Amino acid sequence: QVQLVESGGGLVQAGGSLRLSCAASGSTFSINVMGWYRQAPGKQRELVATISSGGNTAYADSVKGRFTISRDNAKNTVHLQMNSLKPEDTAVYYCHTSHSLKAYWGQGTQVTVSS
Repeated sequence: QVQLVESGGGLVQAGGSLRLSCAASGSTFSINVMGWYRQAPGKQRELVATISSGGNTAYADSVKGRFTISRDNAKNTVHLQMNSLKPEDTAVYYCHTSHSLKAYWGQGTQVTVSS
């Protein structure tokens, strides 16, 4: 079992920044890819960014150049630095990983960007 706990969401004006964090606990050994997804009201959950244990990253086109994903393997944490935020970034952001063929999700953290 893996538990994921997010923090760092909130309300920010357009153009501002937020940093999300996700702490993993439990059976964290051999976790490879960790990532962030988001779900806006009335929309499907979408991938935002992923990072492997080796540091390889991938981003959705909509956030490239504005968001940066990073991780601390020793602390089992993953972060999402979000800059130049836009109102369309408003969503609940979820931390995700998989382990032993099972997917794990955090409880989600709300990010609201006002125009």
